Amino acid sequence: MPEFEVELEQGRIARIGVRRGAPCGATWEAAARLANLPVDEALACIGLQTQYFCAADPAGWDPIYGKSPVHLAAEIHRKALLRALQ
Repeated sequence: MPEFEVELEQGRIARIGVRRGAPCGATWEAAARLANLPVDEALACIGLQTQYFCAADPAGWDPIYGKSPVHLAAEIHRKALLRALQ
């Protein structure tokens, strides 16, 4: 499960660090693109960035979740960022 450290300034992400990330490396690439974004925009962006940099096969649908691994990774990263912001 990814884990972030976040510092906010005036409702924007001033600094974000990755304490634990996905094995494919998408966590670090996605987090690097969140600096200076407003919190609501960062929450929307983290999932998309994770999907973009994720190396999982998007064609492999998970029968339990009904989604591809990249969609699941996006949701997991968004929830991890939300936890860090709380």
